[in-house]
Amino acid sequence: MFLIIVITGAIAAMWRISATQTATNNLSLQQARAYQAARAGLEWGISRFLNDEVCTASPFAVPGFDGFVVKVECPSSQWVERDDLLEEGPRNIEIQNILATAEYSNAGSSDYAYRQLSAVVEKSGEITVAPGEEE
Repeated sequence: MFLIIVITGAIAAMWRISATQTATNNLSLQQARAYQAARAGLEWGISRFLNDEVCTASPFAVPGFDGFVVKVECPSSQWVERDDLLEEGPRNIEIQNILATAEYSNAGSSDYAYRQLSAVVEKSGEITVAPGEEE
């Protein structure tokens, strides 16, 4: 009888370890998918910004990432005048922070995954010509 109880306890412990490892692997996979979904949203926002389009979007689904919701935000951009670009002359440069968030499920659930990525992107604006110089 003692041997049966010990073997049953060992089997229960191995089952619990196996279940925990499976849950950990599944959560790691969801976190990796959340990262890739956020990266896709970030690249979408960068592309929109560089093509002079609105890069802020309400939450949307990314094809291939079932269940994930991606939100892209572009807070107000900042213009900086650079006159230390010797080869190109003075330029206005627009600097934009882009923030992409990917979520799966609801916060507090066992399969919740969340990733947030940000990037700072700059693009040149109009070339301003100093007085007395030609373009």
